[in-house]
Amino acid sequence: MLEVTADTFEQEVLKSDIPVVIDLWASWCGPCKAIAPIVESIAVDYEGKVKVVKLNIDDHPSIAAQYKVMSIPTLLFFKDGKVESQVIGLVGKDKIAGKIEAML
Repeated sequence: MLEVTADTFEQEVLKSDIPVVIDLWASWCGPCKAIAPIVESIAVDYEGKVKVVKLNIDDHPSIAAQYKVMSIPTLLFFKDGKVESQVIGLVGKDKIAGKIEAML
């Protein structure tokens, strides 16, 4: 899965020609580690239809601040450069897939 940075965020997320799910996480966050396999599974399931990327908020706090992310894990669902939806906390695969299906 692609790790985006503050430098690559615009190109990989905002200018993407397909919807993007971005997983905002940190290495010290237990729920972030728990949701990671679910997010990776989603990336495989939707390959070619949706781009799934990760962003470490400790390394790139400006992105988290820009989108007012207060808790992690947070998944932001982008379409055409705009946030369509978000999920906060440890959630199941069905909830994430539902948000993606709503974008497609």
